[in-house]
Amino acid sequence: MRAPLGSFEDVSSAADRLDLLTPPVADVVKAGWGGFPADRIVYVDTDPAIADTAVLVEHHGPELLDRSANCLVVKAKRGGVTTLAACVVLSRARVDVNGAVRRHLDARRVTFAPVDTVVDGTRMEYGGITPVGLPSEWPLLLDPAVVDEEWVLIGSGRRRGKLIVPGKALAALPGAVLVEGLGI
Repeated sequence: MRAPLGSFEDVSSAADRLDLLTPPVADVVKAGWGGFPADRIVYVDTDPAIADTAVLVEHHGPELLDRSANCLVVKAKRGGVTTLAACVVLSRARVDVNGAVRRHLDARRVTFAPVDTVVDGTRMEYGGITPVGLPSEWPLLLDPAVVDEEWVLIGSGRRRGKLIVPGKALAALPGAVLVEGLGI
């Protein structure tokens, strides 16, 4: 199998590498979602030491910067209510926390969620958080630019490995909503 992005050597169907995914990610990949069968999800094995986007791009090609996405978890507060939400933007962008996210979640204050909250809530490794397999009660905010990509490189739930998925597949995940201006 050949990766649709980058210069990865160890490439396979994610359905064949469930043992390398965290349980919540493996469960979603195994079942497929929104009409996207598991065989359309690609797993690329990577060294955990190069999991961060900038280093990964150095090793596997500059085109990945424009075709990879980061999943960041935010904590929104309004009154006594706290909401956790995931935001997915292309790696070259940053999340508009104080504008688009705050307005969409109707929050007074939005901050990035603490690492322990993210890891405990997702059952994923920090540095490998992915929109695939997130808790169903969390809103999943997607920048339209991510969905517009034919293929997008995202985390696998672990620092080791990445998933390559059709951009449109992310919009079919539970709780997903497109938010204009999310990535700036």
